[in-house]
Amino acid sequence: MIRVKGHQNLYRDENSGAIVNCDSVAYNQYLNTLHNKDFQKKELDRMKQDIDEIKTLLKELINGSKWNWIKNYQ
Repeated sequence: MIRVKGHQNLYRDENSGAIVNCDSVAYNQYLNTLHNKDFQKKELDRMKQDIDEIKTLLKELINGSKWNWIKNYQ
C-alpha cells in the first residue's frame, strides 16, 4: 500500500485504488461509541417499559380503590 500524502493513517491500495484508513485507535473509539449508543438505547427502552408497567399498576390501583369505595359505600 502507498501512503497518502499529508495523511498519517491513510493508504492507497495499489490493486483497487481504494483509500484505506489504518488508524486502529480511531476505529476502536468508533466501535466504543457504537457500543455506548446501543447500551443507552437499550437502557432507555427498559426505562420506557418500566414506566409503562408503573402506569398500568397505578391505573389498576386507582380502579381497584374506586371499586372498593363503591362496595363500602353501599
